[in-house]
Amino acid sequence: MTNNNDDAKQEIAEETVLAGAHESAVEQSAAATADETVLASPSAKDAASPTPSVPHVVMPDLPTREMFEHTHTTGTADDADINIEVDEGTILATAAAPVTAPPVVTPPVAASPVSSPVTASPSTAASSPLPTRDGSVMTSTVHTLPPIGAVAGTGQATNEEIATFKKHFSAIVDNVSQVVVGKESPIRQCVTALVAGGHILLEDNPGTGKTQLARAIANSVRVSFKRIQFTPDLLPSDVVGVTFYDQKTGEFSFREGPIFASIVLADEINRASPKTQSAMLEVMEEQKVTVDGHTHPVPQPFIVIATQNPIEQLGTYKLPEAQMDRFLIKTTIGYPSTEYSLDILRQVNITDRAGEIGAVASGDDILAMRAIANKVRVDDSILEYIMRIIESTRHDESIAVGSSMRGALALTRCARVWAAADGRGYVIPDDVKALAVPVLAHRIMLTSDAVFLSSTPEDVLTRILGEIPAPQLGAN
Repeated sequence: MTNNNDDAKQEIAEETVLAGAHESAVEQSAAATADETVLASPSAKDAASPTPSVPHVVMPDLPTREMFEHTHTTGTADDADINIEVDEGTILATAAAPVTAPPVVTPPVAASPVSSPVTASPSTAASSPLPTRDGSVMTSTVHTLPPIGAVAGTGQATNEEIATFKKHFSAIVDNVSQVVVGKESPIRQCVTALVAGGHILLEDNPGTGKTQLARAIANSVRVSFKRIQFTPDLLPSDVVGVTFYDQKTGEFSFREGPIFASIVLADEINRASPKTQSAMLEVMEEQKVTVDGHTHPVPQPFIVIATQNPIEQLGTYKLPEAQMDRFLIKTTIGYPSTEYSLDILRQVNITDRAGEIGAVASGDDILAMRAIANKVRVDDSILEYIMRIIESTRHDESIAVGSSMRGALALTRCARVWAAADGRGYVIPDDVKALAVPVLAHRIMLTSDAVFLSSTPEDVLTRILGEIPAPQLGAN
């Protein structure tokens, strides 16, 4: 009896398992059918459900190219009568809304008065107004450089301008000559660098008046002046400035360093570390300072007058070639003659000669002189003469590294200032000869053999100038 019951229970369990397996197969078949139905078309339940919260975004077709064409006009947005409206509501359309391509719109151009045709010169800037969404006009300006062979800035300086230039130049030189007596040539070179927009490196023995010369130039021009005493522990932020957090305002502020002055005296610049010396590369070349991603321009005119001692090597760092090339002129002062030395001794009670003089020019006068110098004529024969000098420094057997194009540009700019200071509106070969050594000597590197023979860059350049024939202006 018990065995029969056990057999009956076992048969019932097997039938239950088979039935469960059959039901699972039916459910899987029904699920697959439901998936196919969903993929084929939405069910009635889905059709009756509300629109999902995130609509399906349908982007309209791109308009044709004609919609973005514009006509060059010189009026405002109202004169151009351009009205392009974009309905943002049509861009974010729902799935049920029909999508239609926007019509092709050609903006009308208002009639402008008849004027003579304008031919754009190579050195001018072409501009075209572009309509914006608020109805204003945004002008896009494209600046172009003159083509190869063209002369930029062909304006000629008048006799009155040259006379004004010479007057201001002589006034500054004479004023500085009261401080550094008997040294007219280095004084003229320093004033030339100031007008040309370059920098000066004064390298001479201690006690020759380098700092007095720099301070005398600063006191002769009515501009801001700062002095930086370079030391081994000087940091770049001590020179260019630093960004700090102001607790009173709750904002970050930029505190300008002493480099933000028109005339900056970098006293004993070779005593600072190379890291601090490199901080002046940008401001000396581009006339601006970048701190924490923000660019700050320096006042104009701007000049760095640096001094260094060539005989003292302890605790100093030699200036790198990249920074040496940033200086427009490198010059020396030297000792005064016996006659001028006696005059200085007779005035022994004057302890600060640079503080005894006043300003004879302003910053605007310097900028006006710079504009006049840019109009001094340089003949093509003079330009060829300059390039022959530059190329000779690249192929001379005593020179390892010659001058770059920066040296050629510096020599040309200084020659124009030198010519205007002599009362001429044109450059002659003597202007180039007088400035070639102070402008190019610090830009070249001699070979080891030339250094072993005790040759100097000044000696090599003097020899090159003697070998290259000067052009004859006005010769047929």
